[in-house]
Amino acid sequence: MTASRILVVPKRQMIRLLHQQHSLSDRFIAHMLARNLRLEEDLVDQLFNASEKRLARTLLLLARYGKPDGPRRALPKVSQEVLAEMVGTTRSRVNFFMNKFRKLGFIDYNSGGVKVHHALLSIVLHDTAASDH
Repeated sequence: MTASRILVVPKRQMIRLLHQQHSLSDRFIAHMLARNLRLEEDLVDQLFNASEKRLARTLLLLARYGKPDGPRRALPKVSQEVLAEMVGTTRSRVNFFMNKFRKLGFIDYNSGGVKVHHALLSIVLHDTAASDH
């Protein structure tokens, strides 16, 4: 997490800027399409994948696996409650799977934070993860 500033652009001004500045328009449309794709993937994930696989996918996304700037092993500090909300399950299930992932060597996990190992991808790519919707 980093300090950020938010700029609110009125709708009329944004429309004008999108028409006038083609590079802004291109970047904005690319962002919106990527966001839409991510929402669709999240919906499919929620409907068809077990909570174990959803947690693994969430941890990999937080670790930025598959992003152009490369993965980072250490995750931003995030509580099990927040992970449970992101995954759509309970904190106790997140705790169970985090301990399982740690025992299997997929993550390093303690009160200081989480470090994700590349091997966690096997949970997401494996079709036979324990079913727990």
